[in-house]
Amino acid sequence: MRERGPGLSAVCAVVAAALLWSSSYAVTKEVLEDVGPLGIGAIRFTLAAVLLAVMVRLGRNRPSRPDARQRRQLYLSGLLGITVYFILENVGVDLSTASDASLIVATYPLMTMGLELALFRSRMPLSRVAGVLLATVGAFLVVRNGAEVGGNARWTGDVLLLLGGLAWAGYNVLGKRASAGRSAVSVTYYQTLAGAAGFLLASLLEAGDWRMPGAASASLLVYLAVACSVGGFLLYNYGLRRMASSVAVNILNLVPVFGVVGAVVINGESIRPAQAAGGVIIVAGVALGMIERRGSVNALRADGTADDPAPTAA
Repeated sequence: MRERGPGLSAVCAVVAAALLWSSSYAVTKEVLEDVGPLGIGAIRFTLAAVLLAVMVRLGRNRPSRPDARQRRQLYLSGLLGITVYFILENVGVDLSTASDASLIVATYPLMTMGLELALFRSRMPLSRVAGVLLATVGAFLVVRNGAEVGGNARWTGDVLLLLGGLAWAGYNVLGKRASAGRSAVSVTYYQTLAGAAGFLLASLLEAGDWRMPGAASASLLVYLAVACSVGGFLLYNYGLRRMASSVAVNILNLVPVFGVVGAVVINGESIRPAQAAGGVIIVAGVALGMIERRGSVNALRADGTADDPAPTAA
C-alpha cells in the first residue's frame, strides 16, 4: 500500500505554531515577576478573544453559529485546553523550571495517543508509535542537557505540568471532533471565549495581589495574546483538523528544538553534542510519526481521528 501522511500546509501550520509556542515558557516566566499565573491567563486570553471576535465579525464570509451540541463541545475543549491547561502550566512553570516544562511537554503525544486508544480504540500505525517514542527520547536529550536546578517546589510543579498534559490531550481529541465543518478562526474563537471566561473567574482568587503590570510585562502580555494565543491557536487548529491528534501533538516536540536554536542564535549560548543529537532524533521522530499507510488512514477516519476533508463552511 502507498505511504501517505498529512498535507504540507497542515504540517507547516503546526510547525509554525510550535515555533511561536516555543517562546511562551520563557516569556511567561518573565511576566510572572509582575502578574500572577491566573492573571496572566485572564489578560492574555481576554485580549485574544477580543481580537478573534473582531476577525470573525469583520471576515468576508462570516461563519454561521454552531449548533448547540457543537458549541458545548467547543466550549468544553476551550475550558480544557485553555483554562485548565494554562492554569496548570502557569502554576507549574512558576513552581518548576522552564526546562522541566519543555521536557514534560514532550510526553503529551503519548498521553494523546493513549486517550485516542481509550476513547476510539483506534488502530495506531507502528510508524506513528515509533515516531512518538523517538521524538520523546530526543526531547529528553535536548532538555535534560540544558536543565536548570529547581527549588523545593519543583516536583509539585512537574506534577501539575503532567496533569496539564492530560487536559491538553482532552482538548486535542474533543476539539478535533467538534471542529467539523468550521473554519480555524471560528473554532479558535469559541474555544478562546470559553477559556477566557474560565480564566477571568479563576483570576478572582488572586484579587488581593492585583497590580498594574509594568511596561515590559504589558508588552510581553500583548505578545502572548497576539502571537502565542491568536496566531498559535489559529495555526494549530488549522493543522489539527487535517491530521490525527497524536500526530499534531507529536510535531510539538519541535518546541524544545526551537528553544535551543533561539538560545544559540539570539543569546549566543553554546549547544552540547547531546542536545544536537537530541534535536536530530526529534526531527526524525516527528517525520516518522507522520507516515501512515492508506489503509490505516481510512480506518482512522471512520473513528474521527484521522485526516478531515476540507471544511465546507467558513
